Amino acid sequence: MTIDLSDYEDGKKYHGHYKRDLAKLQKRLERIQVAHIVRHKRAIVMLEGWDAAGKGGIIQRMTAAWDPRFFEVYPIAAPSAEEKAHDFLWRFEQRLPPARSIAVFDRSWYGRVLVERVEGFATEAEWRRGYDEINAFETAQVDSGATLVKLFVHTTQKEQDKRLKARLDDPWKRWKTGLDDYHNRARRADYLVAMDEMFARTDTLAAPWIAIAGDDKKAARIAALTAIADQLEAAVPMDPPSLDPELEKIARRALAA
Repeated sequence: MTIDLSDYEDGKKYHGHYKRDLAKLQKRLERIQVAHIVRHKRAIVMLEGWDAAGKGGIIQRMTAAWDPRFFEVYPIAAPSAEEKAHDFLWRFEQRLPPARSIAVFDRSWYGRVLVERVEGFATEAEWRRGYDEINAFETAQVDSGATLVKLFVHTTQKEQDKRLKARLDDPWKRWKTGLDDYHNRARRADYLVAMDEMFARTDTLAAPWIAIAGDDKKAARIAALTAIADQLEAAVPMDPPSLDPELEKIARRALAA
């Protein structure tokens, strides 16, 4: 299996009733989180994509109705000195969710075969070995009972430039941008080569990739939340939890007083 990012550049506008459809998805995701809590399930949702692709907006809307005690969002940046002292997967292993919880990664272990490959932070031997290490890591999570959702949010160069310009022009968005955005932009062709091989080597039956066309933010958010909900919902019973008879008897007696 593999993914061709050129198939996700149509830029089609969302033609549904966005607010209503988003609210419906958020209600669905709220119940999915409850199902994970009461069934003692754990899940990992990971988002990769270009700078300014809209990953943060997707995460914000995905978690809007979630109980904060049972999920964690991890924005992944350059590894710390302590993290560099371990293998590249160590810092992600420290953030794996316990039972009843969902871990959300804004960027991920795929840095080994993307930014570390393109920018020379890993040797060729290291990033080539990384594919098998990543596949083994992901398979281990799935085999241990976790649900793993992998999304890649794709934007065209034209749309990315539009969003980067907006970050410069709006003083309240300037904090979101930095020199790395423009360095990475200049090496888009190299990143596309790395992404093609990443998909070819890590789009597996155990942990498939889902690509999202990101040029229209509303369409991307609905598509991403739908894909996440579909995969999470398929992994946990969705019938409502039963009410403990003893609790109900005591509660109704107390509430009738």
